[in-house]
Amino acid sequence: MTTLSIIIPVYNEYDQIDLTIKKLLQLKKKIKFELIFIDDFSNDNSYQKLNKIRKKNKFIKIFKNKKKGLGSAINIGIRKSRSEYLCIFMCDLSDDTNDIIKYFKIIKKDKNLHAVFGTRFSKFSKVENYPFFKLILNRLANNLIKIITLTDYNDFTNAFKIYKKETLNKLMPLVSENFNIFLELPLKIISRKYKYKIIPINWNGRTTGVSKFKIKEIGSMYIFTLCYCLLEKILLNKK
Repeated sequence: MTTLSIIIPVYNEYDQIDLTIKKLLQLKKKIKFELIFIDDFSNDNSYQKLNKIRKKNKFIKIFKNKKKGLGSAINIGIRKSRSEYLCIFMCDLSDDTNDIIKYFKIIKKDKNLHAVFGTRFSKFSKVENYPFFKLILNRLANNLIKIITLTDYNDFTNAFKIYKKETLNKLMPLVSENFNIFLELPLKIISRKYKYKIIPINWNGRTTGVSKFKIKEIGSMYIFTLCYCLLEKILLNKK
């Protein structure tokens, strides 16, 4: 069984795929892993390109999403993985691939850890090419979530985290079908009082392709997920 699965949702990333795989391949000398790509109804031949690459690389798996949405795609990746640990990584390379090694070493060393969360908003983090308006809005949203949920974590909106597969199985079912899954997963970890660790990570805005994150469309989804997780936390505390 492979120890680590890196789950990568893909939507219209044809021009980005080659570079992403190239960067991830550089980690092969340090850790063993498999790549699980889930195509989320791309219409730019991303799936066809991945299929060609997969034929030359046995550690790459490709699946098609059955219900459009980023959260649904990640759900498939979680179910298809047979590894002990799962890392969610975005295809746009906004997160530093070298931080995957940091994540993995930390969670492997401490068997009591259920997850490692990265934060872009630490004094030790490095953030570049982040549009000012989006950065301010992101900081405000994350700090608001932090206050409402009474947690010590401040970067729920970033996808890049690592989890124990066994722990993720206990969080099922996941109700989020889009970007709001990035809020649901860590909130469920925290509400169940599973042990987690927060570390600073580096982040650089995408240089290829177009961001799929639409603030107006996603905002209501985050509010729904926040309410859902808070209600779940209340019910769990009553048991």
